[in-house]
This record gives sequence, C-alpha cells and structure tokens, in this order.
Amino acid sequence: MGKDEPPQNQDTPAPAANQDVVFIHSPVEQGEGFRVIRSREDRLEIGELRPTEHGRPLNGELVKLTQRSEHARLFDVEVLLPGPRESSRSGPAQVATDAYRSNWEAIFGPREPNKLAN
Repeated sequence: MGKDEPPQNQDTPAPAANQDVVFIHSPVEQGEGFRVIRSREDRLEIGELRPTEHGRPLNGELVKLTQRSEHARLFDVEVLLPGPRESSRSGPAQVATDAYRSNWEAIFGPREPNKLAN
C-alpha cells in the first residue's frame, strides 16, 4: 500500500453491485421528511424521503427501509410500489380512438362540411 492510498478495512465486505441502499442525510426545510443519498444499479441519486398520507397521491416510489448495522443512518431499500414510468411519447395523451370517433358520430351525427367562405 502506497503513502497516498487510503487504508483498507479487511473486515468490511465489498458491497454487491445490485444493492439498493439509502443514506439519510438531513431533514428537509419545509414539512416532514429527510434528504437522502441513494445508491442503486451502479449510480448515486439524491432525493427526499417523506411519510405517506392517506388520501394523498404518491410522488415517486413507496419503499420499506431496513436499518443496516454499519451506521445508524444507512438503510437497505425494498421497493414496495414502483414510481410512475416516464413515457417515450411526447405531446398530449392520445384519447380519440376509432371507437370514440364512431360513437361520437352515432350520437351527434357526421360532421357537416365547413360552409364558411375563406
């Protein structure tokens, strides 16, 4: 080991590559919750951990945390409900299907051509 290298602790096993771990950093400024640093899938993420409230929509994932023995603020993460997935589409949602159009014409009749002069 060279002079500039940090000492390595041989007692601590190397973390598995597929671990999902969160470190609770500090409380948020407004409301209840904590700022967190999360390590998963070989990347680091920052975010907030907030309590769930009955009747309020979730903003992100619903997770269960299990405290680790290495540190009081280090937890294993189990995802109970994944967050919403981002769509690859751009623009507004497509709501006018062929069935929608045929039912519209059955109720309101076919469109009349525009009779206004250009």
